[in-house]
Parts: sequence; C-alpha cells; structure tokens
Amino acid sequence: MAGRASAREGGDVMRMFWCLGLLACSAVANAAPKADLWPRWQAHDATSTATVSYTEWDRLLGSYVVAGSDGVNRVAYSRVSAADKAALAAFVKRLEALPISRYAQPEQYAYWVNLYNAKTLQLVLERYPVSSIRDIKLGGGLAAQFFGGPWAKNVLLVEGQKLSLDDIEHRILRPIWRDARTHYAVNCASIGCPNLARQAYTPAKMQTMLDEGARAYVNHSRGATVERGKLVVSSIYRWFIDDFGGNDAGILAHLRRYASADTLAMLAPFKSLGDNGDRYDWALNDERAAPAP
Repeated sequence: MAGRASAREGGDVMRMFWCLGLLACSAVANAAPKADLWPRWQAHDATSTATVSYTEWDRLLGSYVVAGSDGVNRVAYSRVSAADKAALAAFVKRLEALPISRYAQPEQYAYWVNLYNAKTLQLVLERYPVSSIRDIKLGGGLAAQFFGGPWAKNVLLVEGQKLSLDDIEHRILRPIWRDARTHYAVNCASIGCPNLARQAYTPAKMQTMLDEGARAYVNHSRGATVERGKLVVSSIYRWFIDDFGGNDAGILAHLRRYASADTLAMLAPFKSLGDNGDRYDWALNDERAAPAP
C-alpha cells in the first residue's frame, strides 16, 4: 500500500513539474505584456490649467544620474543619501495623492512617466545592492515568479486604485497615448534600457525629450548595431513590435526616422530583420559598474 502511494505521489510530482514547464513556456512566450487599455484612466479635464511640480525629482535626477562616456546614463545608487531617499519617498507619495484624473492629458502623460521612473528608482534603492532589477521579486503573477522583477506587483495607490508598474506602462501610457517613444521615457533601471533622463518630463519639454531619447537609443549599439554582417536590434523592438508598426518594416522605418547619417548608412542594406538576433542587457544601470573613461 505504501509503495503504491509512493508511486502515485511520484507521478503527481512529475505531472506538477510537467505543468509548471508548460506554464513557464507560456510565460516566456507572453513575457512582454500587450497594451490593454484601462478605461478608468482615460478621464481628464481638457480645460484644466493645473500643473504638477517636479522640483525635487529634477534635483534628484541631476544629482544622481550620471552620463557615461559610453553613452549610457547610470545611477549613483550607492551615493544616494538617507535624506534624499526620504525626499524620493515623499515625492512619490505626493504624486500618489494628486487627483490626476482632473488634469489635462499633457500633464497626465508627464505625470505617469515621472511616477513610473521615480517608483522604479525607489524600489531599487530599497533593495540595493542588487545586480539586476530582476533580482527584486515581489510576486504578482506567474511570469514574475519565474523571471523576477517588481513590475507586476501593486506598489502604488492613486485615487484609491492600486497600481503596478505594468499597469502604468501597458494599461495607461501605451494604450492612451499610442506613442512608441514612450519606450524611451519609462526606465527599467537596466543597461539595455533607454537612458533615464537627467531631468523630469514636463508637458512643455515632453516632445523634445521624447525625440532626444529616441535618437540617443537608436544611434547607440543598444538600439541597433551590425555584427558579422547581421543587424542586431534591442529586444524592445521585438517585445513591443505592435508599437513599432507591427512588423519588420515598421521597426526599420522607426529606426530610420531617428537615425543619424552614420546609422542610416548602417541600416541601408537591410530590408527586414529576418532571423537576426536581438538582445537586452538586464544588468543594473549602476554607476559603480561603469567602464573606466
């Protein structure tokens, strides 16, 4: 009897691992969330003249985001003072307390980008040192359990609604504004990510900063490069292909739109991405890991 029970339990364990394997494969296949509009956050007041102040966020960015000689902005996490950690926490709380649905859409766009970036920085600082943001495992779903990262967990409370970083990016920013340049604004604290800007986004500076972010990334090897005759692009373009035209031609058109003369020449031979590779460096964007000048 005991032997039969043991065999049955062994079979159950094998089935469990088989199911987990299938779930893991499914999670990999769906690792990049689709844009999925949360209608509740479409509310806005086009007549509102209310503005959001980012004075303390500007100061923190200017103090701790360092432009590297290799074109990568890194954060001096180890140098952030206790007072500035407290200032960051207070800033996030202030943004959470705003009735953002009563603001005009240009203010909302800047608000959500800055809130996303500030909360990401806070989450990393709370657990620093870490080698990658993916080491921060807060839970929040199967993909998060397998691959880590804080994105799926509810970490914010705005207008009484719990929000995750995924909610901000994939259910608010992407589907409401439908601007591929949003990917250059929200920062995931990784080397492979577009640079964390050294100043806050504001409605007045938004379009200029989005264009600057796009050009900086597209014309850097993180965005696109040629290796052994093959075009290698950032995984961002593969993960979120729907935001970049939905196909290879759309990605290439986007790259060319922001390409310098040298990058245009590099892209010229390529009509599609084909089976060429893509890559993304998940190492933390830590100033301490910057290459020597």
